[in-house]
Amino acid sequence: MPRIDGKTLIEMGYEPGPWFKAALLAALAEPEAAELRPVIDRVRDAWLAAERKKIDDARAQARKALPAGVVHDPGEAAPAPVVVGEHDAGTVAQMNRCLAYGSVLGGAICADGHLGYAQPVGGVIAYREHVSVSGVGFDIACGNMAVRTDLATADLGDRDALADRLARSLSFGIGRNNAETVEHALLDDADAWREGDVEDLRQMAGEQLGTIGSGNHYVDLFADPEDRVWIGVHFGSRGFGHKAATRYLQMAGGKEGIDVPPTVLHVESEIGRRYLAAMRLAGRYAYAGREWVVGKVLELIGGEAVETVHNHHNFAWEEDHGDAGKAWVVRKGATPAFPGQRGFVGGSMGDDAVIVEGVGGAASKAIWRSTIHGAGRTFGRREAIRRFARPEMDAWLKERRVTLRGAGLDESPMAYRRLDAVLAHHADTIRVVTRLRPLVVVMAGAGEVDPYKD
Repeated sequence: MPRIDGKTLIEMGYEPGPWFKAALLAALAEPEAAELRPVIDRVRDAWLAAERKKIDDARAQARKALPAGVVHDPGEAAPAPVVVGEHDAGTVAQMNRCLAYGSVLGGAICADGHLGYAQPVGGVIAYREHVSVSGVGFDIACGNMAVRTDLATADLGDRDALADRLARSLSFGIGRNNAETVEHALLDDADAWREGDVEDLRQMAGEQLGTIGSGNHYVDLFADPEDRVWIGVHFGSRGFGHKAATRYLQMAGGKEGIDVPPTVLHVESEIGRRYLAAMRLAGRYAYAGREWVVGKVLELIGGEAVETVHNHHNFAWEEDHGDAGKAWVVRKGATPAFPGQRGFVGGSMGDDAVIVEGVGGAASKAIWRSTIHGAGRTFGRREAIRRFARPEMDAWLKERRVTLRGAGLDESPMAYRRLDAVLAHHADTIRVVTRLRPLVVVMAGAGEVDPYKD
């Protein structure tokens, strides 16, 4: 077999580009006993690697240029989700559809999951370089905050009078403005509002800061096993978050609904960067609102905060997941649960809530360090209203000695899973730190239907 030389390779059709020269020099350095075929194979492999890099670079640029969801490149298979607990076929099918869009690394459905807008509530998806507007949802940064006070349950006095006072002093319902003007630094952060392209929403956001909304959003008082009083609240970024999410969904050409593809943005695209800026601002806004409401409740009951647990469950985080590397993890109705990280998880209005803490291990890693955000619905709102009666709901609450203001049959405890059964499915990924028994529950009135979805 003839020896290798540059002239032979060029005559065979190879073009001496920079990659070629490097490969050729390496080939010519082979021992004299080297034969032609191994060297040609090495040069061929170098050429294929260079061509693959060109293709990958072109695909990356194309992804950045596209504003909305991009199906996996041909030949890439969507991963199957990790499914925790029992779910109907529709919820799993919805999750499988989501996993076929963007640079998906993996996904999971937590045990409280059910159908949502485009992506299931309780659904977790990790992306290499994308974020899902649909996955974060319309109620950007919806979350829970729990605060242990320095009060004992005996300090609360007449719970009926207290429930009336909370209902009068806090703003529940759709589109409500806060009766009190709330000053907060984020409202003066002009750069943040400009970067998120949401400057026109700043006035409305300021007027609604500290309002709770409707649906399953609440302000509760709880007792722990030592009869210490806790405050729990659940709501998100209100009309600001809903309008911001709708704006970016429309800008990206996405669709609103249940059976629609997710709207997925590349994090380095112009629209992706703007969306992330708006999402983060909505996250700050939701934190500020929940903190203001808790402060107001402390004022009304005459207590001080001793311990706080606060987390979003509709959000996207850039996280380090060890062997899987950096990932953008989108949680919709799912609580972050890294080892040692605590979260507040509510049940229904007539069931205990819990403070949980993430634990390590393979099971936790498989679901991207995530857990439930609540008990999870078993019946939709309309079905719950048709199926249940008010005396049934009142009897449930009376047995548990829960004082309720507001709410309707759509939020009845019978419309939800039992929290303990849901927690059991996650027993190897979280531990219950504290159980919280509901004393007073305040929600929007039965006639309110919240347009701020998820």
